[in-house]
Amino acid sequence: MCFYRLLSRLPLISLLCLSASVSALPEPGSLEARNLPFHLHARASNKNGSTPVYKDATAGIENRLDDLLPRMTIDEKVAQIIQGDMDGWMNLSDPLDNTLTYNASGLVDMMATKSGSIWGGYLMPWDKFVFAVEVGQRYLMENTTLGIPALIQSEGLHGFTNNGTTFPSPLGLAASFNPDLLSEVSSAISDEAEGLGVSQIFAPVLDMSRELRWGRVEENFGEDPFLTGVMGTAYVTGLQSGRRRNTSDTAIARMAATCKHFAAFGSPQGGLNLAPVEGGERVLRTIYLPPFQKACVEAGALSIMTAYSSLDGVPAVSNSHLLKDILRDELQYPYWVTDDSGSVDLLITLHGTCDTRECAARDALVNGVQGEMGGGSYTYLTLPDQVQAGTVNESDIDAVVKTMLRTKFALGLFENPYPYADYNATLRTAATRSILHQMEQETIVLLENRDSTLPLSTSDASKVAIIGPQSDRVSFGDYVFFNASNNGISPLAGITSFLANRSSPVSLSFSEGCKLWSTDTSGIADAVATATAADAAIIFVGTWSLDQTLLWTPGTNATTGEHVDLSDLRLVGAQRALVQQVVSAMNVLGKKSIVVFVSGKPVAEPWIAEHAGAIVQQFYPGELGGLAIAEVLFGDVNPSGKLPVSFPRSTGTTPSFYNYLKGARPLDPGMIYENGTLLFGHQYVLDSPVPLWSFGHGLSYTNFAYSNLSLSSSTVSTSDGFNVTVTVQNTGSMDGKEVVQVYLTDVVSSIVTPNQFLAGFTKVYIPAGSSEDVSIPIASDQLGVWTLQNGLIVEPGQFNVRVGTSDATYASTTLTVQ
Repeated sequence: MCFYRLLSRLPLISLLCLSASVSALPEPGSLEARNLPFHLHARASNKNGSTPVYKDATAGIENRLDDLLPRMTIDEKVAQIIQGDMDGWMNLSDPLDNTLTYNASGLVDMMATKSGSIWGGYLMPWDKFVFAVEVGQRYLMENTTLGIPALIQSEGLHGFTNNGTTFPSPLGLAASFNPDLLSEVSSAISDEAEGLGVSQIFAPVLDMSRELRWGRVEENFGEDPFLTGVMGTAYVTGLQSGRRRNTSDTAIARMAATCKHFAAFGSPQGGLNLAPVEGGERVLRTIYLPPFQKACVEAGALSIMTAYSSLDGVPAVSNSHLLKDILRDELQYPYWVTDDSGSVDLLITLHGTCDTRECAARDALVNGVQGEMGGGSYTYLTLPDQVQAGTVNESDIDAVVKTMLRTKFALGLFENPYPYADYNATLRTAATRSILHQMEQETIVLLENRDSTLPLSTSDASKVAIIGPQSDRVSFGDYVFFNASNNGISPLAGITSFLANRSSPVSLSFSEGCKLWSTDTSGIADAVATATAADAAIIFVGTWSLDQTLLWTPGTNATTGEHVDLSDLRLVGAQRALVQQVVSAMNVLGKKSIVVFVSGKPVAEPWIAEHAGAIVQQFYPGELGGLAIAEVLFGDVNPSGKLPVSFPRSTGTTPSFYNYLKGARPLDPGMIYENGTLLFGHQYVLDSPVPLWSFGHGLSYTNFAYSNLSLSSSTVSTSDGFNVTVTVQNTGSMDGKEVVQVYLTDVVSSIVTPNQFLAGFTKVYIPAGSSEDVSIPIASDQLGVWTLQNGLIVEPGQFNVRVGTSDATYASTTLTVQ
């Protein structure tokens, strides 16, 4: 192999520039060729010496598109819609290696067939990453005929995955109910990636967490389409806002967000990854599509990723109704759409709707108007021959290429696709750490607080026992880089540091009690002894995931994450026994017991819900999670998180989402008493369908009172929006933040509607003793139903309007639509 070293910002390997086929262009000497504004042998310039429009940074994007596309060969077009990979010219086998060399022949080979986008989601030294991007983009811009730059792609679900700052998992981000803060988070992610030359981030995930057994629940913003749409919009807005340096006013974003997975991916049969999704047009329109419409179409996300699964028997990757009729024609989405890794091949290997690569490529291209990611057999490489054979129209390829080029023009990549010389200035900054710290605090949810068990005092000379397998561990969600946890703070370390920094007289003791992944109970006795010798015990248990290297390594174990699906939502191994024995022992002695769930999904443990003195939920945190949980437990921070997903009593009582259709939750529960007595019911015979904690639930160390609920108009037309206004007073002794939530119920409608749905929310800070008048706008289309005539219609009638949570009403009134 031939290796080259980049010595300066000069044209690269010019001797290796290869001439491309011009088979898709007119024959040389033909009338059509003579009428072109450019020569076939010099397609990047005009015959009259003027600058081609596509190179004019001040020209309109559509004009630049119309000028560039006719200059491209079939091979160049197909290369634009197939993802390449940075490992084609870089040796990335060792994430610590910092050798700044590249494989020149590999570079040329890669860019000849896969150059529209380049996967760069690797862990490597930052200067090596910058070197790799610079080499790739310089070659494309200066050593190919047309000089079309590539999208450089990486992950950023909750942090840039090349040693960027790791934020809480998306489910935790959603628990903040703070879209403005989430925009700051995603802006920080963009800051860290942009300077390194990244131009596309594969986030946000907008799937619904309605099937809790599914491993990827942690990647979503929860079970509710409105919350998901609002948080998704916040993420997209923060990530994309601004322009790359040295671009013109025609550029509209600095980074391409990628909304995924389009659509209905989060509710697979059996909770099994990639499994089919059942459902018709109504659930598609009312549950799965609204977040994409709000966050991707209305907010202007520059790319979308399709789903692996099938919906109602049709694979998403080749679903013309979903990807053409709805996304392209109805919603008029103009930008880049890509499949997920290897999913075109699944038409052959999983779905069984094709038997050849040619069929799979044709169905995905023509029905999906999308590009092909790596991870499979690169079926799109068959497209040039299929055009030649007449089985694929060049116009279908053109339609996809236009979306790719439109996204690149919108990013200003033709003007500046390169990394910044001062990229270090925006990586892991103090400002980013401040944003991280606030988000860590606001994601924590106080589920129970009996007899004011929390907060614990920092001034008393008390003893606190730290118990459990999540205590001395940093548990991040999936989609983080190898060894990312080394940047984090465990709960034990966070509590220790927190108390030391305050010179607190509180003394700590620690006992793990058991392993996360073991049924061995031999350590529980020591944990009980350690706990009972203290005044309070904090027990950290939960689920666990792994980084993107270990999660896919044979022989490792995890209970959440991509391709890690559960059949049981209870604690794994000896964790339940540990909690039961410690809590029981503390209760006998009249001492405090606090259980902290550190998890990527709801944990179904009714005994803990009924017996622990306090219960706190910390969805997988970010790097400062250990510090934030200490601040909440000891009262430095008043918890303000709310549940973005409901907690079922057991796996058998799922689905537990709050916005079920009317009639879906008949209630005649039975139960099993602690002494073994059986009380038989019917729904369910020995359990209840009512969740332990429902969507929107979350306690505070202070109290809030609601009064003066009013509507801007109690009667509106079918096209009118309205405002819900309520006075919220902090009646306690501690400053706090409250999430004011508005729920609606359509009393009578032509089709079955949800028993309730979230229609608006806002988070407000209210000092102790103060009050705030809060007004929340509701748009008219939020009142619509998807009728039998397949349209969204606002029907006349009455709506119940409530403020509170999904299972608690603080105030209510009635709206009339006429």
